[in-house]
Amino acid sequence: MLEQPYEYTARELVEPDWRRLPGFAGVSEQDWRSAQWQRAHCVKNVRQLRGVYGDLLDESFYADVEADQAGRATMSLLLPPQMVNTMVPAAPPSTAAMLADPVRRYMLPVASDRLPGEEASHPHAARDSLHEHEMWAVEGLTHRYPTKVLAELLSTCPQYCGHCTRMDLVGNSTPAVDKLRFDLKPVDRQGEMLAYLRRTPGVRDVVVSGGDVANLPFKNVAAFVEGLLEIDSIRDVRLASKALMGLPQHWLQPEVVDGMGRLATLARVRGVSLAVHTHVNAAQSVTPLVAEAARVLLAVGVRDVRNQGVLLAGVNATAGQLLDLCFALLDGASITPYYFYMCDMIPSAEHWRVSLGTAQTLQHDLMGYLPGFATPRIVCDVPYVGKRWVHQVAEYDRVRGISWWTKNYRTGIERADAAALDRRHVYYDPIATLPAEGRAWWAAQRERQLVPAGG
Repeated sequence: MLEQPYEYTARELVEPDWRRLPGFAGVSEQDWRSAQWQRAHCVKNVRQLRGVYGDLLDESFYADVEADQAGRATMSLLLPPQMVNTMVPAAPPSTAAMLADPVRRYMLPVASDRLPGEEASHPHAARDSLHEHEMWAVEGLTHRYPTKVLAELLSTCPQYCGHCTRMDLVGNSTPAVDKLRFDLKPVDRQGEMLAYLRRTPGVRDVVVSGGDVANLPFKNVAAFVEGLLEIDSIRDVRLASKALMGLPQHWLQPEVVDGMGRLATLARVRGVSLAVHTHVNAAQSVTPLVAEAARVLLAVGVRDVRNQGVLLAGVNATAGQLLDLCFALLDGASITPYYFYMCDMIPSAEHWRVSLGTAQTLQHDLMGYLPGFATPRIVCDVPYVGKRWVHQVAEYDRVRGISWWTKNYRTGIERADAAALDRRHVYYDPIATLPAEGRAWWAAQRERQLVPAGG
């Protein structure tokens, strides 16, 4: 019999031994399971990174990290020990193994990862590539879809992803990016969000994000969610937290577990679905602690825990890598694979992005292996449009890497725009993935200092 293109094998989750790393050699299991200890020992700079790995890594690696932070990095370093420990998980790491590791590749970027010169950023890259700020109904509340809003409660996370789509707002400023800041106090911003939702009954679905809700005191999260549950029109509330993977210790704290149980009970009584969405991009990140945190949330009454990953070259952009991740999530941790977003067109991200054609092939190759309810959709988050399945493209020029998209709703800034539903919106493939003819066309545009509006 011939082998299948992908052969399913049930795999047991493994918590890598953190004691293999010099900086964690003396850490007890009790400390490792402590959210407070994890936060206190995050890696925030090269000195602390060297303190974890010591002589296991060459000085050239530390210099590569430092050069990226001083140059093109759009996010500062912030890595909890839990996440550091999932890099090169099976053995003490070497420099070569670290450079090839998928978690390292997106969480700990180095200068040599990025494409050189102008190639590092697409000509149409933008700090707020999805134009979320333009669609703020009130500060921090993006009203893009007719029935759904995104509530950005804060601008920090327990860990910073190199490819963050909100790199213009989230985290500390870097030499490459002077970050925006909220003007309102958190309590005032949240109050304005709730007031807007009370007077906008067409909204039924709220994604509570930021930043990451795990960085808020839980009493503040609970107060905002309770405010949402008092609004009759709200039927779905989703809490977004990569920390479920990066810092599962937070979600295992007794006060958080008890608080989530109270919110889940209140939501159920009021007929509202309360779910948690996380962000896992590599199978090796799904460890027993992550599974424990997810299952505790389900046990206290959260309706579902779902994963929204990002499709990243060198991380998960093969069918085998995506299926390994999906089965680790589903079988190992009871987390439902939900979406994989194409990486957004932010500055210096071209080495992570894949073409629309590649994404379409990957969606094809995922079909038939997972249960239908757990087969993730690969989506393109099109500027001024929103999520579109990758096969929903209206027209696609594969040579120049330009795709055109339509939509069936007006965003929050288009309610008075009669032409909004007839307009076509543009998305661009990374130029490095194009055939020679397409790369030459873009080179000519650069030389003539033209910024093409879709060809």
